[in-house]
Amino acid sequence: MDGLNPAFGADFLSRIEDAGLNASAPPQQRWIDGWLVRFSPAKAKRARCVNAVADGRLTLDERLAACERVFAGAALPLIVRVTPFSAPTGLDGVLEAHRLRRFDDTRVMVLGQLPGPAPAMPTGLSLHRLEPTAFAERVGGFRGSPIAQRLAHAERIAQSPVPHFGFELRRNSEPLACGQFAIEDESVGLYDVFTAPAARRRGLASLLCQHMLEQAASRGAKHAYLQVEADNASARAIYHRIGFVDGYAYHYRTRNPSAA
Repeated sequence: MDGLNPAFGADFLSRIEDAGLNASAPPQQRWIDGWLVRFSPAKAKRARCVNAVADGRLTLDERLAACERVFAGAALPLIVRVTPFSAPTGLDGVLEAHRLRRFDDTRVMVLGQLPGPAPAMPTGLSLHRLEPTAFAERVGGFRGSPIAQRLAHAERIAQSPVPHFGFELRRNSEPLACGQFAIEDESVGLYDVFTAPAARRRGLASLLCQHMLEQAASRGAKHAYLQVEADNASARAIYHRIGFVDGYAYHYRTRNPSAA
């Protein structure tokens, strides 16, 4: 299949795609003729987009119209996520012809085997577990997200079909960085890794990720994945140093410029 890193089998990357879909499942979703339609008010686009995962019986125009009605009812712009696994083949060109513009090129990075023990925690730093509401509030505070997005994020984590584990790094009582992971079988996905602006460029994101991977390994995970925007060079450099490589890419399309 075009667009897949040949170092990994297509079946393996397909399971990674499935794990990512399960880890980001919001309560606000429904199926429309083979397409998984998500319409959460959360910040994450993966929780408020169309995932074209299977061929259907309706025409593409009919399916798009049905999806647009769902998004309009939720007061959200129509967003379609396009991956190497999207169906039908050629969907991206059809969406472009329908004047849905492309935005947010993203890479799914994969770690085929989890690393060994994480580095020792420096003096003064400590790792703390956060429950869903506390984690959503912490990362939402770092990002400056409105309260509605924080509540939707907490709801999605709490009701996820796969378990999520949220953590933060603290110096004394000061939160410096946070992140969470979701486990499904032997796959662990890293999500919402964020460092407080005043604490950046200290290696905290890398340290947090390595400790989360160690935590995930203790729960049976053997390989990992994450999703990062292609132009986020600083984050991609961190993940490359840990051992992640690009598995495949995806992007979004929309008619509404505000969606980007």
